[in-house]
Amino acid sequence: MIYRYLLLDLDGTLLPMDTDSFIRKYLEAIAARLQPYLPPQEFIVHLLAATETMVRNKDLELTNEEVFMADFFRRSNLKPAEILPVFDSFYREDFPCLVCHTSPTSLAPQILAQALKCNLELIIATNPVFPRIAIEERMRWAGVDNFPFRLVTTYENMHFCKPLQEYYSEILAYLGAQPEHCLMVGNDVEEDMIAAELGIHTYLVDDYLINRSGRPVQSHYQGSLEDFLAFLRGMSDSL
Repeated sequence: MIYRYLLLDLDGTLLPMDTDSFIRKYLEAIAARLQPYLPPQEFIVHLLAATETMVRNKDLELTNEEVFMADFFRRSNLKPAEILPVFDSFYREDFPCLVCHTSPTSLAPQILAQALKCNLELIIATNPVFPRIAIEERMRWAGVDNFPFRLVTTYENMHFCKPLQEYYSEILAYLGAQPEHCLMVGNDVEEDMIAAELGIHTYLVDDYLINRSGRPVQSHYQGSLEDFLAFLRGMSDSL
């Protein structure tokens, strides 16, 4: 199969981590920053509820950011003019400290360098539930921030989230790509492998495999991150 586009998940894939543990630490950190405005547990309840609303949204007219912000401020009764600068300060000053809860690997930049040798266009297809500043920070942790990406999905530029098929349809439309020319690489059986339902080929990275629903694992390929690097080298040898 000749691929033209490589869609890459970030958390647990290019950036090895225990995602559930990382999210817990993230919630603790952002709730602490917002403590002068809301008790931590109350803030977390509103944040998670607004995130769930964003994940379920199917309105193409609204970006993920717009859905999240409208729902969060409605629930919390906080004032955007007061809170948005606090969010910004958190992502600039506190969020970078969370790198200690991840395990960056030199395999990630090697994979992207090899992908470029295979003439693949690169897409960071991370779940766009975070702002760009947070996603770019995690790309720095992974050592992949300086590669030429055709698209990085963020909550500012996307209208859907994983595991909705519409998320992948939006990427295909942005690229002007046919599904069979794309390879989606990720570690989440539900969120990443669903791309196959649109005809996108999938590679399940199983170092930090997530299968919350316990569904049967179905992917075109499966292996470790190191195996995926070898897979790309094999592609390069066949060109």
